[in-house]
Amino acid sequence: MSSPLAQSFVAPRTGDLALRCTDLHRYLGQGEGRVHVLKGVSFEARRGQVYAIVGPSGCGKSTLLYLLGLLDRPDGGSIEINGSTMSNTDDLARTAARGAHIGFVFQFHFLMLEFTALENVMMPMRKLGRLSVPAMEERARALLDSVGLGAKTHRLGTQLSGGEQQRVAVARALANQPSIILADEPTGNLDVKNSALVFDLLTRLAKENGQAVILVTHNPEIAQRCDVTRPMRDGLFV
Repeated sequence: MSSPLAQSFVAPRTGDLALRCTDLHRYLGQGEGRVHVLKGVSFEARRGQVYAIVGPSGCGKSTLLYLLGLLDRPDGGSIEINGSTMSNTDDLARTAARGAHIGFVFQFHFLMLEFTALENVMMPMRKLGRLSVPAMEERARALLDSVGLGAKTHRLGTQLSGGEQQRVAVARALANQPSIILADEPTGNLDVKNSALVFDLLTRLAKENGQAVILVTHNPEIAQRCDVTRPMRDGLFV
């Protein structure tokens, strides 16, 4: 019998190319205040690997992550998700691709605090619509158990600590079995103990499920534990 985490999903093969971007350019602002934030960035990520993007504030790290997550559009270059070019597709296709292929973990958990942990993890699955409600609930319970919150499934967001809320956010990011996990300073709002716990959970679960993890971090200890570290400066990898 298959586990709830695998139910109705086909695990991708570790090592397969999940994401590629080529010669990305992005400008922000208008007129004399226009800034060339990304200056021809190319990057690829394979399933089962954890990538850290590091660099000083303002170098373009978060801008790149938002482009890779299809939350913003590049001014030049291309983005491929699982072999499909997404950089110039319409909003409907981009929204569908985000729901099916990309999970997000941000510095702030962005939970719906008036809902339970279980309901928060079920939200991406409800939007995608692949599973029945009982199957969604079973998978959400299994994910919360995997991040150590199996006993707190029915607690509201307001009844969870900061570290627990971020663990719910990790479970939510994994809900639709995406090929890619994008994490923007996922431990930046946590203490040392919870930072290590959240990073360990995120990377272990993603590796077990053959997902590519791309995270932006200022934490050198976190970066050193990633498979690949890509330093950025002034809108380019160096």
